[in-house]
Amino acid sequence: MNKYIFRARDWQGKLNKGLVEARNLKEAVGLIKKRRLVLVDLKPYRPSLWERLRLGMSRVSGGQIASFTRRLATMIDTGLPLTESLSLLEKQEKGKLQTIIADLLQSIEGGESLTAALKKHRDVFGDIYIASISAGEEAGVLEKVLAQLADTLEKRQEFVGKVKGAMIYPVIILTGMGGVIFIVVTFVIPKMASLYSEFNTKLPWETRVLMAIANLSGVIIWLLPLSLAIGVMFWKILMRRQEMRYRFDEVKLRFPIIGPLVKTTLITNIVRTLGMMVSAGVPLIDSVETVGRSAGNLVYKRALTRIAQRIEKGFPLSESMREQMIFPDLLVEMIATGEQTGKLDTILFRLAHFFEVEADQQVKTLTSAIEPLIMIVLGVGVGFLVFAVIMPIYNLTSQF
Repeated sequence: MNKYIFRARDWQGKLNKGLVEARNLKEAVGLIKKRRLVLVDLKPYRPSLWERLRLGMSRVSGGQIASFTRRLATMIDTGLPLTESLSLLEKQEKGKLQTIIADLLQSIEGGESLTAALKKHRDVFGDIYIASISAGEEAGVLEKVLAQLADTLEKRQEFVGKVKGAMIYPVIILTGMGGVIFIVVTFVIPKMASLYSEFNTKLPWETRVLMAIANLSGVIIWLLPLSLAIGVMFWKILMRRQEMRYRFDEVKLRFPIIGPLVKTTLITNIVRTLGMMVSAGVPLIDSVETVGRSAGNLVYKRALTRIAQRIEKGFPLSESMREQMIFPDLLVEMIATGEQTGKLDTILFRLAHFFEVEADQQVKTLTSAIEPLIMIVLGVGVGFLVFAVIMPIYNLTSQF
């Protein structure tokens, strides 16, 4: 949909100004006439610099894509044409996604397929989404593929929500502790320092450390953000090197407690997405290559690339996975069963559910392990602050 600014007069001669949305100039004129207005001026709407910047900085979340896919699948399943469905969805959305839907609608009305229209927004929808839609259009089962995509995206969002929810508690505790330390160092210690100096009170080393930090607080306030900015820039430059990214992704998988969760999460996403693409009719080799490009971990990305090369040479998926030594034996054996019975997609969906349950259990284990650790850190931190603040006061009162 395009936006137009208009000026028009009603039958009493009063001038009206407004904004109208239409596919083209002719449709905009018709909409204004339906309002019983006499058109004076009509021109395309040009967003301000601030609006363009805000739209450019905004991002489309996974939840928005999942919601859009579910509603589009429902509309098409009820018999609504694709163009009419997108037109209705455009009116329901706001922000960047609304602009994207409008562009999709314009491309399809211009004679392009939905796949071709989506390719213009590959950074938003991703290779897996586009490949699945392409298979659905070619097989004439677009509504089925959209429903499967919606299921996959919703389950992924649900799992991500569980992981984020488990991390909220430790983040709040550590943030609160950092806030308390900041208040003590910035406001409490400087005022008490002058009192201690007047009475020549001998201060414990904990208090001297806090006083030193308080004296440097003015420098730290500026130095910390600068150090973080330099660190982030250095990290981004470092991660541009493929080998460094590979080593970092490898370390993540071997890290205690967190490593198994990262690995299980990756396997869950890979298996579920692979099952969805195979079920949609995407050829196996294309499915493996596409999932590899979107794996999110360079170790698994390279492994899946090698698996796709082996499949191209005629080797089965299960045997190719076994050679990589990074996939669980259960996964390989179940996939072998799926290949033998011709129900690979069904087996993949069951495996995805199994690993999702396992990952959920690992999240609970991680939370259980973090909570006592956080309490210990919090106790030591609070004890340090209390000792650093109270002991000098006790020493001061004991002199009288």
